[in-house]
Amino acid sequence: MRAPGGAGPGVAIPRQRQAPSGAPRQDYLDAFGEDDDVFAPRTGVPAHASEPYASVTDWDPRTGVGVPSETDDDAPPTGVPAQVRGSKGRTFTGIAAAAVTTVLAVIVAGQVANGRDDADVGTQSATDQARDARDSGPSPSSSPSVATLTYAQAMGEKYPLSATLKGSGKFDAVSGFDKAPGTGRKYTYRVDVEQGLGLDGELFAQAVQKTLNDDRSWAHSGARTFERIYTGRPDFVITLASPGTTAKWCAKSGLDTTEDNVSCDSASTERVMINAYRWAQGSKTYGDQIHAYRQMLINHEVGHRLGYSHVTCSKNGQLAPVMQQQTKFLDHDGIHCLPNPWPYPGS
Repeated sequence: MRAPGGAGPGVAIPRQRQAPSGAPRQDYLDAFGEDDDVFAPRTGVPAHASEPYASVTDWDPRTGVGVPSETDDDAPPTGVPAQVRGSKGRTFTGIAAAAVTTVLAVIVAGQVANGRDDADVGTQSATDQARDARDSGPSPSSSPSVATLTYAQAMGEKYPLSATLKGSGKFDAVSGFDKAPGTGRKYTYRVDVEQGLGLDGELFAQAVQKTLNDDRSWAHSGARTFERIYTGRPDFVITLASPGTTAKWCAKSGLDTTEDNVSCDSASTERVMINAYRWAQGSKTYGDQIHAYRQMLINHEVGHRLGYSHVTCSKNGQLAPVMQQQTKFLDHDGIHCLPNPWPYPGS
């Protein structure tokens, strides 16, 4: 088995053997008969002995380590033994072998030197490449990643959602538990999000907990406290659903939400329905104040669940009560009301 043609890292493989240039010296030829060829391989010699560059191991280019040759050193010799020609023949055979060995040693030494030079060139090339990469600045992969939005930033963004979307009607409960922070009358609730909306259910659940337990909300002065659960039976379920699904659940309680695409408290069921279109896009009455609008949605519909009915502001320039239908209007009977998301805004 010959040494493979490929070399491992940092190892030079000698070039293919070539016969020394020029004719052999005459005194070498005189020592043999006319039919003797000092450079012809002898018969009856193990295969690897005829390969002056082969070793007892073959090169493994994957590891850079020699692997045992397929030749079995313990096997008995084969072939016909070489004929002995006498002492003179043996003497000049030794001289000729020494001459060949010397030539091969020169060739191998040259190859090793060349391999060292090539390695030096390769090292210098790698150094230059590293210097060029450093000078050219950071690679595209090292560019900073997009920062995650904070709660306030996410609540200030509008999200795409069709006003005519009809969802699957299947809900996923948002996992997790948010303990009631107060000591007042405790209400438990679960958050459900309709499948396929493409909205952040975790953000919605976080907004419900923060809004209801704000002192400006229904938790005012410690009167109530709200706790989000995931398992067990809650007092009500706040549900984020498509306009089509919202309309179906509101109709179960005799309410029509299709005319103005609004939300509702479906009082005859466990669900407080938040219209996902309004949650995502807001309303003309609030414009770009989408964060405040979402707080109003939660407070208004949960207010119905707590037993509060619709009211309106009574003076021009007054804050609209949270139980006013602010998605539909801020102005009525010549009175202009200001948008307001809180039951107790002065707290």
